Amino acid sequence: MQDTFRHKGLRKKLVEELQAKGIHQPAVLKAMLAVPRHLFVDKTFEHLAYKDIALRIDANQTISQPYTVAYQTELLAVESGMKVLEIGTGSGYQAAILHAMEASVYTVERHAILHQKASKQFVFLGYEAIQSYHQDGFEGLANEAPFDRIIVTAAAPEIPKALVAQLKNKGRMVVPVNKSKTSQHMLLIQKEGDKTLMVEGADFVFVPMLKGIESETGTALKRLNK
Repeated sequence: MQDTFRHKGLRKKLVEELQAKGIHQPAVLKAMLAVPRHLFVDKTFEHLAYKDIALRIDANQTISQPYTVAYQTELLAVESGMKVLEIGTGSGYQAAILHAMEASVYTVERHAILHQKASKQFVFLGYEAIQSYHQDGFEGLANEAPFDRIIVTAAAPEIPKALVAQLKNKGRMVVPVNKSKTSQHMLLIQKEGDKTLMVEGADFVFVPMLKGIESETGTALKRLNK
């Protein structure tokens, strides 16, 4: 698949739709305009890539709707050069958005098939700087900590303490935490010394964040694109 003028036109319309829904941070909108979402979805769904909807990917997971990606990213308040950890690589689209914002991106995925496909896609698109790991998201990446920002793209049963510990002082984490069996509050966690401040955002629906890994090899930690 290529990134055609048609795709770019559809992205422009999508960005205009996101602006109408309240996304205003220029760096977020610029990244959403730059990253070809259709290259992160199954070819079957290419015609839906620039609709503001979630789409199914492998391992019974989803690529979040663009508004959700933009909302989380805007809350994260990423600046160029920041070290950012993503929990839940999925298709790789959110990591690509962060990369387009000139962040130093580390991303963790528990499903081997998603980790492998996303890692290959990063290389194909020239995003080799994204560092992807097959790892339990609840554990984060202690060896690479601390991080300026952490984003969780699956529904956590509670705020993961290990991830809070891996935040820098003054760092931010955005995580959807279960409100009910069917929806989550988006939480913004800000670290202030030994304390954390929490701000509640809008409600969303995510796939659940699960412990452990699903691997073809049983290997707990694996880098494919280095």
